[in-house]
Amino acid sequence: MAKADFEQFTQVPANYVPLSPLSYLSRARDVFGNRDGVVYGDRRYSWKQVDERARRLCSGLKKLGVGKGDVVTFIAANTPEMVEAHFGVPMAGAVLNTMNVRLDSETIAYILDHAETSVLVTDTQFAPAVKEALAQANRPDMTVIDIVDEAMPEGEQLGSMTYEQLLEMGSSDKAEKLPNNEWDAIALNYTSGTSGRPKGVVYHHRGSYLMTMGTIAGWDLPSHPRYLYTVPMFHCNGWGHAWTMAAVAGTIVCIRDLQPKAIFDALADNDIDHFGGAPVILGMLVNAPEKDRRTFDRPIKVMTAGAPPAAAILAKTKELGMDVLQVYGLTETYGHVIECVWQDQWNVLDAAEQASIKARQGVRFPMTEEVSVVDLSTRKRVPADGETQGEIVIRGNTVMKGYFKNTSATDEAFEGGAFRSGDIAVVHTNGYVEVKDRLKDVIISGGENISSVEVESAIFQHSSVAVAAVVARPDEKWGETPCAFVELKEGAAATEEEIIAHCRSLLAGFKCPKKVVFGELPKTATGKIQKFVLRQTAKEL
Repeated sequence: MAKADFEQFTQVPANYVPLSPLSYLSRARDVFGNRDGVVYGDRRYSWKQVDERARRLCSGLKKLGVGKGDVVTFIAANTPEMVEAHFGVPMAGAVLNTMNVRLDSETIAYILDHAETSVLVTDTQFAPAVKEALAQANRPDMTVIDIVDEAMPEGEQLGSMTYEQLLEMGSSDKAEKLPNNEWDAIALNYTSGTSGRPKGVVYHHRGSYLMTMGTIAGWDLPSHPRYLYTVPMFHCNGWGHAWTMAAVAGTIVCIRDLQPKAIFDALADNDIDHFGGAPVILGMLVNAPEKDRRTFDRPIKVMTAGAPPAAAILAKTKELGMDVLQVYGLTETYGHVIECVWQDQWNVLDAAEQASIKARQGVRFPMTEEVSVVDLSTRKRVPADGETQGEIVIRGNTVMKGYFKNTSATDEAFEGGAFRSGDIAVVHTNGYVEVKDRLKDVIISGGENISSVEVESAIFQHSSVAVAAVVARPDEKWGETPCAFVELKEGAAATEEEIIAHCRSLLAGFKCPKKVVFGELPKTATGKIQKFVLRQTAKEL
């Protein structure tokens, strides 16, 4: 029997356009150009103005010599400049590197060198650490540009021009340029992982486009939501929500101050109906004093991810009028790829049972091809019995291209044909995944990854320390914080305060242990520290 020839067609511009989240901005401009796109204090930009400023950023960067594949690093808070960077930088064919503003100067310098940053755009608020980093980095040809925020106390300017001067130098005349290849890199995000040095995770345009589509479907986003950006845009590109809000022509409300009163005020005064944040943000809100709280005349949908939030926190957020969606993901997966989809039959359960279910990670997002939990030895799927543990592995278009300049780590992460998360989980009888532990001992504090190896290395530099191990300790506010177990050298002395102060001289504050326990550490016959024993001890402290 003859077969129909479906190979006769050719891929041409009429029927094929590379997928890129940049296309969302041009549609927002053309269809909803007069709607508010970004709001920050007294500053207010329509989507037409956001588009114009992004084009000027693109043009200004090109005049500085930025082209395809060049890395542009932003060290900034959640302000309009960070939103614009997610469009203007890739418009120029460049790769956006948004850096954690809480990093120490040595790590900042390392990333600038490793990423081969061409242009650094930095908020003057972070000038002290950045100034030290610039003295350490080997980037003599790098252009430095300052973001000067009038809402903040005046800080030291380190660059050759301000961000607004860069935009004035640019032009908004030319149309945005989509990539010729949707596999082109769009972003470079650094994650600590389990080694002392951060690894560079590379995203592509196609993945970012599909992450947006999956977020809209998975979170059931309507047109024109009003979104409060409490997720740091340096973390997984703020879960891609800048691109997502452009796709639905929402209004992004930016906020620098993440204290409870400021968040409550922003939610109430800006008619917010959606926001995302780590469980630490939820904990801050539910534990806020009554004088700092505001009430809302509408339900607010919340997306949360990081260290799994306590069921009690989820129950209390419901009392505030917030509907929380628990999601799971990693920097390597562009953020969220698993969500706790709510089922109608759970509506009859009491509040405690509902909160317990919502604390689970759930099932795959619409854009995620496969999420499995596999046995560590056989690599076969574990039974859905809620008890048998295995490693979460993920496959799909929102898995990273790989680790920048680290082929061996990329190969290891993709071993077996899927991304190995390093997280241990079980699968319940209904197919919902629940994370139980972490293979790689990463501590997630306030949504930020902390390498236990890096903290241990810092502690070892104290002259009195013989052996050290760092594990996660549950924390009501931050989800988890580092807990250090230390053996001192014979005849040596040190206090908890001394160890913590020593760490603060070497590390960013959020990486330092909040608790130090002295004594002999449990070890195997071969001398390996038994961290599972320490984790249990830390839980009981």
